Amino acid sequence: MTTEPAPGPDLTTSAPPARPWYVSAILAVAAVTLLLLGAWAAARLRSPYPFFGTAYPQGTAATGFTGTVSDTPTAPPHAFTFTPGQGQVTAVFFGFTHCASICPLTLSYLNKVRDALPDDQKARFRILLISVDPARDTPGRLNEYASYFGKEGVGVHIPEPQLATVAQAYGVGYQKADIKGADYQMNHTTATYLIDAQGNLRVLWDYTQLPQVARVQADLQHVMETQ
Repeated sequence: MTTEPAPGPDLTTSAPPARPWYVSAILAVAAVTLLLLGAWAAARLRSPYPFFGTAYPQGTAATGFTGTVSDTPTAPPHAFTFTPGQGQVTAVFFGFTHCASICPLTLSYLNKVRDALPDDQKARFRILLISVDPARDTPGRLNEYASYFGKEGVGVHIPEPQLATVAQAYGVGYQKADIKGADYQMNHTTATYLIDAQGNLRVLWDYTQLPQVARVQADLQHVMETQ
């Protein structure tokens, strides 16, 4: 006599019901919103003020440097130390005098920002151009170039290998680019770095932001007024 085997457990499972499209859409929107809120919160932790540029974490000290600002043979190198109490706020830009567009436009916009300041604040705002092409940019040529855009502009010549060390401290890259049938150019980082009167890096502006002079000015004045 044979017997039928006992039935085993039912291993078939039914697929979960499909999620309605609008639920997926709501979840996607919620995920993006949380991501944006996280980015906003991180930015506010860096600085409660909504800078137009990119804010540095509080207490980020700016690296000082020594450079030549005059062709006079007896002129000693000038030390830019950014020590507290100097009273000046400094914009630092790395460029070169043979630059076709970015460097002259950057200096032009920075000087437009300076011109828009009240008289008492103009004297407290300094613009420094550090050359990434020390082989061609003499101190005299640099200062003639920088002062062309505004009389308060200062050109700083730093020889290699010191220049590479200073550039690295600010996160600046630069590289010689040979051009067929012409003299070389320099590829370089196009940011401007704002240092407050206490010697701290406060905000970085990308080159593409500088044309919005009023917003850059607002960042600058906030830094001047909250030392």
